[in-house]
Amino acid sequence: MRKQQHSIDGFVPRRASSQAGDRHIGGGAGEFQPRRSMEISSTISADATMARPALGITRHEIDESLRGIDMESPEPAHTKRSRRARARARDKSLTKGRKRHIVRWVVIALLVLGLGYLSFVAIKFISAGGNIFKGNILDILQTQPLKQDANGRSNFLILGTSEDDPGHPGAYLTDSMMIVSVDQTNHNAYMFSVPRDLYVDYGMACNSGYQGKINEYFNCVNDNYNSDSAEQERLAQTRKFVGNIFGMDIQYGVHVNYTVVKEAVDAVGGVDVNIQGDGPVPYGVKPGSILDRNFDWRCNYTCYLVKYSPGVHHLDGEHALFLAQARGDTAPTYGLANSNFDREANQRKIILALKDKAASTGVLANPAKVTNLIDTLGKNLRTNIQTNEIRTIMNVASATKSSDITSLSLYDSDNMLVKSDSVDGASVVVPVAGTYDYSDIQAFIAQKLSKDPLVREGAKVSVYNSSSIAGLAQDEADSLEHDGFNIATVGTAPEGSYHSVELYQVGKGMPVTKAKLEQLYGIKVQTTPPPVSVTDGADFVVIISKAVVSQ
Repeated sequence: MRKQQHSIDGFVPRRASSQAGDRHIGGGAGEFQPRRSMEISSTISADATMARPALGITRHEIDESLRGIDMESPEPAHTKRSRRARARARDKSLTKGRKRHIVRWVVIALLVLGLGYLSFVAIKFISAGGNIFKGNILDILQTQPLKQDANGRSNFLILGTSEDDPGHPGAYLTDSMMIVSVDQTNHNAYMFSVPRDLYVDYGMACNSGYQGKINEYFNCVNDNYNSDSAEQERLAQTRKFVGNIFGMDIQYGVHVNYTVVKEAVDAVGGVDVNIQGDGPVPYGVKPGSILDRNFDWRCNYTCYLVKYSPGVHHLDGEHALFLAQARGDTAPTYGLANSNFDREANQRKIILALKDKAASTGVLANPAKVTNLIDTLGKNLRTNIQTNEIRTIMNVASATKSSDITSLSLYDSDNMLVKSDSVDGASVVVPVAGTYDYSDIQAFIAQKLSKDPLVREGAKVSVYNSSSIAGLAQDEADSLEHDGFNIATVGTAPEGSYHSVELYQVGKGMPVTKAKLEQLYGIKVQTTPPPVSVTDGADFVVIISKAVVSQ
């Protein structure tokens, strides 16, 4: 048997030829191999070295043989680095591709979830909107401007009843009444409460007769609370009645119940209200604190449902509702010395806090809060707002900052327009000007809601005559009043030497009035004390010695 030949590192010895230097043709045309003159040993030990053959082999023949070794030559270092770089680039490209693939599917999944959420909210809104708003709910895709009065303002009357509070006496009375006036172009708003005890003449027979508290009027129109047409009639007549008292064109009415306050506050996760009491407090209690035990029967007087120190408090729906009702009419109580007026001020604070929270990102990004809020409004709010006006209202609400919302009071120590009184033994509220005399109230509201910035600023101007021309100051005052200035006093200046016109500013601020006076008379307003005694609260003094023609 022929002995098996071994290889060295893949080198297979060729069969030896008979004679060195001879050549022969192989199996293929043109192929030839060198003939070897020796036979390489078939047995080579692992640790032995090949002995040089007796017959000489040239260097050329050795090189030719080595070329047939079936093995890779070592790569240069730069070639290896290049191959590794290409491999890393290929792996990086594959990784990026996988990441793009994952991101694409994540985005698709988020879009599907987002569309599903929006569809769910839209269905909820359409369902609730059919109960709340007037017109085709599909009109919500439109952006219809709000109706406006002569000043370019949209006015809303908000009425709150408690028919959803079992056992509540007078459940169908509008114990909460508020007017909100919005400028949809300049994004500002004014809000003030209508005193629920304001004594009025109904113009028709109601439960208390032809005269009584204004909170009875809404139910006096009709008492059919199961008919939408009856609801719209109540809203329309009440808007007109209240508008006539305050000298306003009120275009919109909104009717809510107590559940709206409670559930809406809970739906947005609670609100933060800055509570500031008024009036004396017991020894050891921090001034500005409030207490009203009128609601503590619910816990058998083992708790305090309305008891707060001054400052910002986070309220849930239940506690916000109790604060909105608190007026300190059950002893022991403190911090609510102004009774209904304090209650109305707290109601306005709660509304503003709810507006801010509802418009916040945390609420809008929370599906549960959004749908809960929609459900609450759908079940407990009625209005004459049209569906094609909803987007406008939402845009105005989001664009109007809280700092641009002014809360007005008819019961202010600096401008007392109403007061408490008694009629036939009943505690009521009447205008300071006299029962049924709403002229001062109307003038105050008109000034605040005017489209003229000079009128809104409401600076007081006193005019003094420094000449011997009788009636000169009065004529000038009439002219200024015609231009929108608020005249405080008309009088005679002390004897002295004066220019034809002199202007003085008392105190600071009032830039619109200052600029207007300087424009009219063509002179600068002086900030030095005027040569007259100012006791009427005037912000500016005009001293005139001869008839002038304004610029």
